[in-house]
Amino acid sequence: MSRRNISKKKLATPDFLYGNILVNLLVARIIKKGKKNLAQKIVQTSFEIIETRTGLDSIKVFEKAIQNITPSVEVKPCRVGGSTYQVPTEVLGYRGITLSLKWLLKASISRSGKTFALKLANEIIDAYNLLGGAIRKKEETHKMAEANKAFSHLRY
Repeated sequence: MSRRNISKKKLATPDFLYGNILVNLLVARIIKKGKKNLAQKIVQTSFEIIETRTGLDSIKVFEKAIQNITPSVEVKPCRVGGSTYQVPTEVLGYRGITLSLKWLLKASISRSGKTFALKLANEIIDAYNLLGGAIRKKEETHKMAEANKAFSHLRY
C-alpha cells in the first residue's frame, strides 16, 4: 500500500442499454463465470416482465425498489473487554446500495419459480410494493439496530 497517494474509488459506468448505473451494478452482481451477456439478458427479460405486469417504466420501478430496500443503519460487531457487542452504525451512500443489491439477489434466488429472470422480476415488484424477502431483511436489520441502541456510544 502506497504511503503517498490515496487510491480513488472507481465509479460504475452507466449500462449501455438503459443508461443507468444501478442496472450496471445489478448485472455485475449477477455475473457467473464471466458470462456478462447472459447476465444482461436475464436483467433485460426481468425488466420486460416488470413492464408487462405493472404497466410502469421498469427502470423507475427498479430504482424505487432499491430505495425501499436500502437500509439507513446496520450493526457491526465491536469487541470491548472480552465481549462482542453489536454496535449500530449509519450506512453511507454506496454501502447502502451494495447491501440492497445483495439482499435483492439473495431473496430472488431463494424464491420459487422457473427462471431466474422471473424470480428477479417478482422480487423487484414485491420490493416496489414494500413486500418480499429483501424488505424483510431490511426490517430485521433496523430492528436489531434499534434493540442495540444502548451500545451506540461504543465506536471503533
